Amino acid sequence: MSVLTLENINFSYGKTAVLNDVSFDFEKGKMYCITGKSGAGKTTLLSILSGLAAPQSGKISYNGEDIAKIDKYKFRSKYMGVIFQSFNLITKFTAVENVMLSMDIAGVEDDNKRGKALELLHSVGLDDDEANRRVLMLSGGQQQRVAIARAISYNPDIILADEPTGNLDTETQDEIIEIFARLRSEGKCVIIVSHSPDVAKKCDVNYELKRNKKN
Repeated sequence: MSVLTLENINFSYGKTAVLNDVSFDFEKGKMYCITGKSGAGKTTLLSILSGLAAPQSGKISYNGEDIAKIDKYKFRSKYMGVIFQSFNLITKFTAVENVMLSMDIAGVEDDNKRGKALELLHSVGLDDDEANRRVLMLSGGQQQRVAIARAISYNPDIILADEPTGNLDTETQDEIIEIFARLRSEGKCVIIVSHSPDVAKKCDVNYELKRNKKN
């Protein structure tokens, strides 16, 4: 059964149609790549998938339920973990504090949140020293790992990543994709938006958005 389904999604900016009858199916235990040229609607689709925007027509279902009937805050803080291209970490906090804050926002109940946050950071390749640094003192690849740990800190079904390897070297890109592959093997639905052919090749399913010819 699909964990997330898009049925005939349409979205326009004024008279400019961006998404036209987009229908995609996403299942747990699979890794998806959404590709498309600039202007094809990837950013718009990201906003719709994460519940930050609503389609002008069509339906999105989460485990068979119309997400229009689900509280959007609850959807984003419990069911879907979003990894932003710019990380969106709180720079005055350490890596572990960023993850703990995410757990607090999601209402995670754990007597040792710091220990759990450290465990998550270890699982994405950061050691104790790196976990306790302010995020501005970390490299881009390390910040990406913090963003992943934050996104999975409340155990969501779906991981949505926006160009997660866009600014990384090839070796770090491969390591990040390996983390996503592990999450897939743990039963997560991983959705990656990427321009990278290498990333697309490592995913189970590729969906391509076509740019509206009238644009």
